[in-house]
Amino acid sequence: MIGRLSGVLLEKNPPQILVDVRGVAYEIDVPMSTFYNLPQTGVEVVLHTHLLVREDAQLLFGFGTDAERAAFRQLLRISGIGARTALAVLSGLSVTDLQQAVSTQDGGRLVKIPGIGKKTAERLLLELRDKLPAAAASAPAGSAALVPGTDVLNALLALGYSDKEASWAVRQIEPSVAVGEAIRQCLRLLSKA
Repeated sequence: MIGRLSGVLLEKNPPQILVDVRGVAYEIDVPMSTFYNLPQTGVEVVLHTHLLVREDAQLLFGFGTDAERAAFRQLLRISGIGARTALAVLSGLSVTDLQQAVSTQDGGRLVKIPGIGKKTAERLLLELRDKLPAAAASAPAGSAALVPGTDVLNALLALGYSDKEASWAVRQIEPSVAVGEAIRQCLRLLSKA
């Protein structure tokens, strides 16, 4: 299996990239979370990879972090979830957001991902419950008040902001700020962005 690639990034055509590894160019599908963090073309890139071999194709998937690859592999183990759906989940939610959605059993966040319906979201929550570590456990001490899935984030989502915008704004706020004031500060930040 191909577990990691290191080479020069030649092309970026979402969701696929082309990486030259000593004269051999690999076509790699990546989630948007990885795609947005890629350097410009012509620069060295290192990706954790997963090779999927089928009767009709050999597909290579790349990830910026080992946690993304582990989440992808965990998603593939779920009945009815293929590589494209797993890639869509990781494109719609970061690994931390996925962990948080699973730990809080928040199917609403999963349903927002294209291709994920209510039944699929429920199956994902059920199957991943004990498979992904709780996001709260990985959060730094003192930040529990403002991890994704809290009242502040939920309020921003209810106001129509995307997961990405809301999460970004929440990360800008000090953890000790009261919920009402945190929402006001987030709204100010988002209005300037």
